[in-house]
Amino acid sequence: MRFSEFGLTTLKEVPAEAEIVSHKLMLRAGLIRRLASGLFTWMPLGLRVLRKVEAVVREEMNRAGALELLMPAVQPAELWQKTGRWEQYGPLLLRMSDRHDRDYCFGPTHEEVITDIACRELRSYKQLPVNFYQIQTKFRDEIRPRFGVMRSREFIMKDAYSFDMDEDGLEVSYQKMHAAYTAIFERLGLKFRVVWADSGEIGGNKSQEFHVLADSGEDAIAYSEEDNYASNIETAATRLADGARPEASQPFEKIPTPGVRSIEDLCGLLDIAAEQTVKTLIVEGTDGPIAIVLRGDHELNAVKAQKISAIASPLTMADSATIQKATGSEPGSLGPVGLELPIIYDHAVANLADFYCGANETGHHYAGVNFDRDLPQPETVDIRNVVAGDPTPGGTGTLSIARGIEVGHIFQLGTKYSEAMGATVQDRDGNDRVLSMGCYGIGITRIVAAAIEQNHDDDGIIWPEPLAPFDVVLVPINMHRSDTVREAAEALYDELQGQGLGVLFDDRDVRPGVKFADAELLGIPHRLVISERGLAANELEYRHRRDEDSRDLNREAALNLLKESTIR
Repeated sequence: MRFSEFGLTTLKEVPAEAEIVSHKLMLRAGLIRRLASGLFTWMPLGLRVLRKVEAVVREEMNRAGALELLMPAVQPAELWQKTGRWEQYGPLLLRMSDRHDRDYCFGPTHEEVITDIACRELRSYKQLPVNFYQIQTKFRDEIRPRFGVMRSREFIMKDAYSFDMDEDGLEVSYQKMHAAYTAIFERLGLKFRVVWADSGEIGGNKSQEFHVLADSGEDAIAYSEEDNYASNIETAATRLADGARPEASQPFEKIPTPGVRSIEDLCGLLDIAAEQTVKTLIVEGTDGPIAIVLRGDHELNAVKAQKISAIASPLTMADSATIQKATGSEPGSLGPVGLELPIIYDHAVANLADFYCGANETGHHYAGVNFDRDLPQPETVDIRNVVAGDPTPGGTGTLSIARGIEVGHIFQLGTKYSEAMGATVQDRDGNDRVLSMGCYGIGITRIVAAAIEQNHDDDGIIWPEPLAPFDVVLVPINMHRSDTVREAAEALYDELQGQGLGVLFDDRDVRPGVKFADAELLGIPHRLVISERGLAANELEYRHRRDEDSRDLNREAALNLLKESTIR
């Protein structure tokens, strides 16, 4: 492809609306252009990358035995009403009506549609197992689209759905998809981790997320190399601390703490560590307010909390008026001593001794608090976020925390949708069996942004070779003023294309510095520079995008290097 014919416009300045690296570079390199909030046009260069992702995903899904189809993006409301999600999905669901006042939505996902297909098409156990997939546009009406295509409203997704006779069959289908996803991200050249995750609004009993590791990732991942454990921070489990609780050694006393509104304030006033304190949070319960007690340096995990039957779901913090009425104190001075509310303690609180907590009296705290003496021995639960240094759930490793970008998610849905919609087949004995379903999603557009977040430098994108829009950028110096350079560049362009390489031929009449800057920005793996000096020596200047320096190579050596580096 000739640069002059490609319609590619690069930008020197960072667009004002871009917040993260991938958004900035995708706009600067001309991969995307913004149409409206959360809506982007994929320009020719970006589309080449997108199609490469799709090709790898499609090949691995086909290899795993999945069958490609294409379902409508617009879905009738009655399907979503059967499963209860028409109301449950909330404002993320883009609803619309046709000229006959029939309700529809623009699909954010396709569980209902594929289950309707199963109801119509699957009759016998002999048709199972089966796995259908599609690569298609979705729409979720995000309240605040941001980070470019990382969190846009319209996006392209690969979604697959498996159907099996029972849970054992579902486990087999699930593991096939786990293997296929692993192969996909390995082929794309991305560093990733597979973590246990919460199933969220999709539902089901078991799910895992595939995260591309990047410092800018929205999600925190807890992992341990020692026992190969990895989990999303939302579902990473904590355990009771080993060893006995220390004996009480300080007197129990109330102390004035004027102006203290937080653990940080308390530690600053008394010169103590947050680990020596507990904090008390008041949340809405199913039968009135409930207190949650955590160590002062820990954070409440909302996903874990709202799974406790006594706590209202979704998790809702009590307002100031409710707290004042329930405790007699303002937030900032709350504690478990003398509190006449149901109390849920986190595991990490159990081994504390001589700790500090609010006295349920504004501007006062207790010091030297101990269980068995000042408070009853607590029953504890796992209700906090893990932190670096925590033991793994099995106790054989130590957790580290990394940032990740979720690019894939696989679920075991079980019978949630098939039962609601009556998707059954006859088994060998002629009895109707409700189908067991799995659901498997990959964010095609998000993969492109995640790859950039993981692979870039100050000058631009550094594409993993399987994702690069072109294999090599050909940069002639002053070809518009040198017949020798122009003829050599044209011949080399034809030769490289004849070898099956994707070539971006920078035939523009611009300064060499502009060409080099754009080559860096676009991130194409290999660069060949043709100059009169090089031609006189039968040499080409070669540089890989990840290298710091260029090399002058014999023409034949340069072409052999390219050929070896781009073997598919």
